[in-house]
Amino acid sequence: MALSTRETTKRRAQRVRTRLRSVANGRPRLSIFRSSKNIYAQVIDDENGVTLAAASSLEGEKGAKSKGSDKDAAARVGALVAQRAIEKGVKDVVFDRGGYIYHGRVKALADAAREAGLNF
Repeated sequence: MALSTRETTKRRAQRVRTRLRSVANGRPRLSIFRSSKNIYAQVIDDENGVTLAAASSLEGEKGAKSKGSDKDAAARVGALVAQRAIEKGVKDVVFDRGGYIYHGRVKALADAAREAGLNF
């Protein structure tokens, strides 16, 4: 029986995630999740099964427009997760885009994380 598009996408994302874990050579994984309203990022240590750092577009300073689903919010999340990861002593990560196309908000988050000091 043929798989639906959603099932195919989930299988592909799991296959890529498994492959990333095998080629990581002990590096943590920078995993992102993009919803229609927000974007989330976390640095995960797959060997110990622990989240080392996390950030989302739901966080923000009072008075500032930090929530949202635009590229600016994604860039703030990328910089914030990179800052928190560096505070924990993590500089090198493997980028897990989670099956999303490397474009728009995903690219903005990745570029901001690189500028803030993460290497991937």
